[in-house]
Amino acid sequence: MTTTTTAGTAPLPLLDGPGDLAALRARGDDADELFTSFAAWAEAGGTPLYPHQEEALIELVSGANVVLATPTGSGKSLVATGAQYAALAAGRRSWYTAPIKALVSEKFFALCGVFGAANVGMLTGDASVNRDAPIIACTAEVLANTALREGADADIGLVVMDEFHFYGDPDRGWAWQVPLLELPRAQFLLMSATLGDTTRLREDVTRRTGRPTALVASAERPVPLHHWYATTPAHETIQELLDTRQAPVYVVHFTQAQALERAQALMSVNVCSKEEKAAIAEAIGGFRFTSAFGQTLSRLVRHGIGVHHAGMLPRYRRLVETLAQAGLLKVICGTDTLGVGINVPIRTVVFSALSKYDGTRTRLLNAREFHQIAGRAGRAGYDTAGTVVVQAPEHEVENLRQFAKVADDPKKRRKLVRKKAPEGMVPWSKATMERLVAAEPEPLSSSFRVTTAMLLDVVDRPGDPFRAMRRLLTDNHEPRKRQLRHVREAIGIARSLLQAGVLERLPEPEPDGRRYRLTVDLPPDFALNSPLSTFALAAVDLLDPASDTFALDVVSVLEATLDDPRQVLAAQANKARGEAVAQMKAEGIEYEERIELLEDVTHPKPLEELLEHAFDVYVRSNPWARDAHPSPKSVVREMWERAMTFREFVSAYGLTRSEGAVLRYLSDAVKALRSGVPAAARTEEVTDVVEWLGELVRQVDSSLLDEWEQLTSPDQPLDEPVAVPARARPLTGNERAFTAMVRNALFSRVQLWARRRWYDLGELDAGSGWDAERWGEVVRGYFAEHGEVGTGADARGPGLLVWDRSTPGLWRVRQIVDDPAGDHDWGIDAEVDLAASDEAGELVLRVVAAGRRDDAWT
Repeated sequence: MTTTTTAGTAPLPLLDGPGDLAALRARGDDADELFTSFAAWAEAGGTPLYPHQEEALIELVSGANVVLATPTGSGKSLVATGAQYAALAAGRRSWYTAPIKALVSEKFFALCGVFGAANVGMLTGDASVNRDAPIIACTAEVLANTALREGADADIGLVVMDEFHFYGDPDRGWAWQVPLLELPRAQFLLMSATLGDTTRLREDVTRRTGRPTALVASAERPVPLHHWYATTPAHETIQELLDTRQAPVYVVHFTQAQALERAQALMSVNVCSKEEKAAIAEAIGGFRFTSAFGQTLSRLVRHGIGVHHAGMLPRYRRLVETLAQAGLLKVICGTDTLGVGINVPIRTVVFSALSKYDGTRTRLLNAREFHQIAGRAGRAGYDTAGTVVVQAPEHEVENLRQFAKVADDPKKRRKLVRKKAPEGMVPWSKATMERLVAAEPEPLSSSFRVTTAMLLDVVDRPGDPFRAMRRLLTDNHEPRKRQLRHVREAIGIARSLLQAGVLERLPEPEPDGRRYRLTVDLPPDFALNSPLSTFALAAVDLLDPASDTFALDVVSVLEATLDDPRQVLAAQANKARGEAVAQMKAEGIEYEERIELLEDVTHPKPLEELLEHAFDVYVRSNPWARDAHPSPKSVVREMWERAMTFREFVSAYGLTRSEGAVLRYLSDAVKALRSGVPAAARTEEVTDVVEWLGELVRQVDSSLLDEWEQLTSPDQPLDEPVAVPARARPLTGNERAFTAMVRNALFSRVQLWARRRWYDLGELDAGSGWDAERWGEVVRGYFAEHGEVGTGADARGPGLLVWDRSTPGLWRVRQIVDDPAGDHDWGIDAEVDLAASDEAGELVLRVVAAGRRDDAWT
């Protein structure tokens, strides 16, 4: 075991190789030795154990459960590492859970650095790395589903649940409760800075596991917090914090738009010196800012200002986190995403407001939310104190400013008209801040729910599912009234499954105790979070393989099973309505009729009638699917049909601030298409779409995958920190996907040609010398001979695309236009520079000729 390091460096590896692991397991039953060796490792790494950490670790190595309710920055992660160290010594698998994938990923890489990549795996529902490892980092839902499927027999010896206050989340709290109910043989470490009273929880966990459950909550915050209510304008408040060396400053907003607006407004403030800006530029190096938002972010971070919210691409968030961890960003404007535990060092937290819209109403923050965010201030080992600033509402700031002007004139003071809070705003004051500072976090309340997927999980495991479900539903943490409601819901689901013949009761229990069985075969990769995955298989069978649109219809079936990307669909609907209004005005339709007709205009919904009918038939024999419903939409399909890049799609719909949401949807679509299309339907064109989409997603953001590949490289030292990669793999590395990109780029020009949009063609190809005027001559010349341009399957087919790959590094491509006479004597010649495409991270295509060719096409 390594024993030397310096404070502030990357974590030391606890295990240097298989020999260390064998030696560790040889002394796995010696609790004193485990505690002593771990404490020595921590001290050698510059982080000697605090008394509360020692207390928690002694309980854990002795076999007890621990509820660790200590302040942010008090070293809970180190306690978790010690618990995993002890579990590894005893030969028990440990599972570390977190509420968001970004935090799981961060923890995964940290654990790899400590225990070695071979001993750590990651499961997030859509990513699986080294899944059989003795240490697993995963989302809470992954652990909950595993607990439901395997019950008490699950190979889970230790459960570390970080951010355990999510237990009370109305939508996701069930995932934090289920492991407590279903894993009686496991040891639990439940961690959060904002748990409130845990008496009943500890008593319940002890009853279920037979282990004592210790509460460790007496720790003093290593970095005390000072609270300040600011009545100056926000930009003045931030300037004062910078002037008094209170940076890094995290300015918390409760909408993504407000966070970006604040960051851009701060560009007028001199945040960094020339030397600091030079250091930022050096750290950024060759990082590619490829999207529209990326260009904005590039300007901001080079000025020392970061932006951080869930709508950003993951690699942009990682860049901001990396620069912040290096101490290069003075101000970060974001949402409360950093309150979830992402490891970004912050000295000062500024609340731009103490109220937020929670999806239902606008309300004041509760004590748990306030303390969770405020706790990010102050960095142990760096700061002697942290600062929490609450910014007064704008109307209060303005009132105080106006009052200061007339403070010495009683007559003017009497005439002063005070501004009121804007309509719909929930105002706050200094008293609100003081109440939240003094308040203890609210007690956690149970948020359990029953679903068809839960019942299917339990039915699929050995034993009597009736008894297992009865225990699960009547011995959870819910009040009795809600338990009875859950029981009624479960009975209704079970009856519908039995009546439909999907479940059947066996005449005699099987040797493993099973009394029921499924009468339908679920695919091996059936996703519990996608109950429509089997419907997709059935719906694809209804499609006509001979249809010109078969491949895109397959895409539409799979898209209908995905969660709706709300921002995208809203943007598509708005654009469709705008185009409909323009068309109706041109047709002379009156206003009242236009308004009525607009009610039927929405985002594109391919195959809507077919999918609705198919689903009605499907649920008669598959009633579990009633929990969901297909939602036809066209995102992937539209991008393919219109040959759009990620940047073009985001730009077309004004989704700059929601790039991350678009990418998440496309990533989900890739996974669905790869796992949900039956072999019989996986035609060459379907495969082309899948490969194209996969490469598009990877080129937009491959940071996490690239980090893993870098980490597992034989040449990558375990104690060397992994940096954000500057670029993804070469764009031309996947030739099939790159070929599809070229085909799409050329066919997009054919589509514009067909619509006589030579101005748009000019925008695409001005750099090649083909401006709108030159393209206009070609397009007008064509339509002087032919009435239309074909854009169907034949027009897009391989027969009208000629390739010449004989020159190294250069492809010459000829796209032939499908004219109605079938002469095929019009088209486009282009050159594709492979090296330039790899360098730019996007297709570099140059039009060299277009128009009518009298010579033979070769």
